[in-house]
Amino acid sequence: MATSIFWVLVVLLLSLTVQAKPENDDDLYSFVTLPGIRAVKYKVEYHGDGRDRVSPGHIFVAPYGQLTPEPPTKQYLPDQVGPCIYDDNGVLVWAGAAMFDNRNTFDFRAVHSIDGGDHLSFVVGLEFDGSDAGFGVVLNNKFEVAHKIPMRSDLGAFDIHEFNILDDGKTALSINYRSHTKVLEEFGRPSEASYVLSGGFAQIDLPTGEITHVWDSFDQIALSDSVHVHPDTPASAPPGWDYMHPNSIDVNEAGDYLMSMRFTNTIYLISPDGHIIWRLGGAHSDFKQDFIFSKQHDAKFIHSNGTHHTISFLNNASDEESNDEPVSSCLFVDIDSEAMTATVVRRYDRPDGALTRLRGNAQLLPNDNLLAGWSSAGYFTESSPEGDLLFSGSFVSDRYSTYRAYKFEFTGRPANPPDLLAFVWGTDPDPVTSDLTTTIYVSWNGATDVAGWNFYARPAYDSDRVFIGNTTKTDFETMYIVRGYMSWISAEAVDKDGNILGESLIHQTTMPAHWESAGFRGTSLGRLLPDDPNTLYSTESSSDGAAEAEADNAGTKTDPHMTALAALVRDLQGSVQLVLFLMVVFVLALLAAGAGGMYAFMRRGKGRYTRVPGKEEEEVPLGRM
Repeated sequence: MATSIFWVLVVLLLSLTVQAKPENDDDLYSFVTLPGIRAVKYKVEYHGDGRDRVSPGHIFVAPYGQLTPEPPTKQYLPDQVGPCIYDDNGVLVWAGAAMFDNRNTFDFRAVHSIDGGDHLSFVVGLEFDGSDAGFGVVLNNKFEVAHKIPMRSDLGAFDIHEFNILDDGKTALSINYRSHTKVLEEFGRPSEASYVLSGGFAQIDLPTGEITHVWDSFDQIALSDSVHVHPDTPASAPPGWDYMHPNSIDVNEAGDYLMSMRFTNTIYLISPDGHIIWRLGGAHSDFKQDFIFSKQHDAKFIHSNGTHHTISFLNNASDEESNDEPVSSCLFVDIDSEAMTATVVRRYDRPDGALTRLRGNAQLLPNDNLLAGWSSAGYFTESSPEGDLLFSGSFVSDRYSTYRAYKFEFTGRPANPPDLLAFVWGTDPDPVTSDLTTTIYVSWNGATDVAGWNFYARPAYDSDRVFIGNTTKTDFETMYIVRGYMSWISAEAVDKDGNILGESLIHQTTMPAHWESAGFRGTSLGRLLPDDPNTLYSTESSSDGAAEAEADNAGTKTDPHMTALAALVRDLQGSVQLVLFLMVVFVLALLAAGAGGMYAFMRRGKGRYTRVPGKEEEEVPLGRM
């Protein structure tokens, strides 16, 4: 058994050495089954009795390192950014970066209004080389593209701020920026002109992708309303001054549009024929109000019946240059358009007392809780109607942000089968003293309600399958160890009620490339055949097989490597070989540490994931021409 322990500890030692590489990527997942995905890790926390009071659902975010699109480089291999779904424990459920070449995505959310079941929507940002100007995407719950919608060329890029699919499931709204020249007469400079960006929106017919309605603010909102440009601001070349900065659009049943302009500190109600009905906030508010807000995002209707409206929005209260209030907040405001009054009925200050200077959103959940996306580092909070903090989360590191964060119930049924890999380990194939084990890894990217896995092996590819065990799913990827050299492995995903959701393809177990060097003392590897699962595992019933497999795996669900190692060490207790073996391990550890140090020195400054985005600027639209 000494050689067995030697081989196991060497593998573990080398594994730990590889994991300790100075890549600065501990904030990223790593998977055996999907090595091409390095999604960002999330940490979540429930506060008080929050777990009993939160709204059910998954967390929807789209991590990115910086807003400006970058060319593909080794830092994006494998995929890190893009749309991601996490469960209510912060465990990754779906990573979609690979679908669109690791491009930045925005406004990622679930949609329940489209016929045919749950869908997903998001905006894919501009391509780095200008080859396309971004597009809106709708996926079905199999994660297949149902709609891919570019913006009409005369309306510029498909803007990142909003892709709002309405309750009819057939209509969507998107923000537009358009460039114009404007004489600066109102700034006392009648002989001078500048390029300016107006703010508008487009209404889209989802089935056809056609634009059915367009509104543009040019000549309706004065330059002097802006808090971002001033009478002495130098004239601009194209695309021009971003003096309004629209960032959200919604519509009520009457067809009136609610639009937020960040750089005028104003929320506008716009009629179907295009005229501004009223302004809330800013220098020319039409309402009596005893509160202020500024640099706001994500203005949405909660209720609207013609003369009375309730709206929600994120009051950033700051930008990159200044603070207007000491803390950001989410506001719910009642508006009486007859009495022309506006009253705050709910206010949720950012729980950590900080400011969200850029981005963010406020989502009213089905149980009347608030989900606030504070953006930076993926920070979100869920609060009760009374203002109690129930739930919060953020990315493990602050080098990624998300433009918005949402919470939705969603059922994912991936079109692709689960991914599975299996490996055999050990040194002694003798039927009596064999220490061979098979380690199985399985995952299913996007499946939302997998509760456990059933595992099967076969004597040959075309043989009947034999049940060899099952286990509970607790993470994105599940590892399971069975005794013997099992091959032709498959796995079934089951839900909490035991219903089968899907099955992997049949995978032939992989043997180590250099098994001889690890002390294998059997016959020629070329003649080593898998064990017959009918011999090692009962085939009378799944329950009998489950009991036997569970007994084999007792204690392995939390740390199977350490359990196997402990068993091997016990076999050697009392033997003088243990002393010699530990001396060898000590020497190997010194050598590995030296190699790791030399690797770190050679890689210093060249880590694949070491880039931390610099100071982020306001999300000025690019490529709008």
